[in-house]
Amino acid sequence: MLRIGLTGGIGSGKSTVAALLAARGAVVVDADRIAREVVEPGTPGLAAVVGAFGPGVLTADGALDRAALASIVFADPEARARLDGIVHPLVRARAQEVVAGAAEDAVVVQDVPLLVETGQAGQYDLVLVVEADLETRVARLLLRGLTEEDARARIASQATDEQRRAVADVVLDNSGAPDALAAQVERLWAERVVPAAGERGGS
Repeated sequence: MLRIGLTGGIGSGKSTVAALLAARGAVVVDADRIAREVVEPGTPGLAAVVGAFGPGVLTADGALDRAALASIVFADPEARARLDGIVHPLVRARAQEVVAGAAEDAVVVQDVPLLVETGQAGQYDLVLVVEADLETRVARLLLRGLTEEDARARIASQATDEQRRAVADVVLDNSGAPDALAAQVERLWAERVVPAAGERGGS
């Protein structure tokens, strides 16, 4: 099994890269999607979040009110650390279950937004970092419905490009056209992933 860690700041285009790798046969483990699953109604994760932050983080139908929670944790580093302490262990445990269920010769891509911040780079055979310039990322987040202030605050709350590059084996630039990113992924797959997977399969 070849394990690849995929990361990048919010708005950089990790999801696009993950989809391109999945189209080539990789098993993608999406930490963001898992993070949503572990706090769905009825889960111990949601109960723990409500216990830490109160019933004000719930919608009328009992689901997590992400906007209400975000307004608390993005303004308060201690609150954010408290939330991370609840969610991150649950996400890691579920991700390990998914990886354990993959084929022995699989290429497993773990899409981990906070890979650098949580010190997980050393767990992977290859670390991919997706980058885009700041204004491109802000523009993408505005299209998602964030205000410019929120977009810049979320970007600032994450690791810097320099911190991500420090752990990267490969950096993909997603500041330009989609075709340019696809070409980089194709080259990565042919030049790094296939040979590495072959070496591991033969060992």
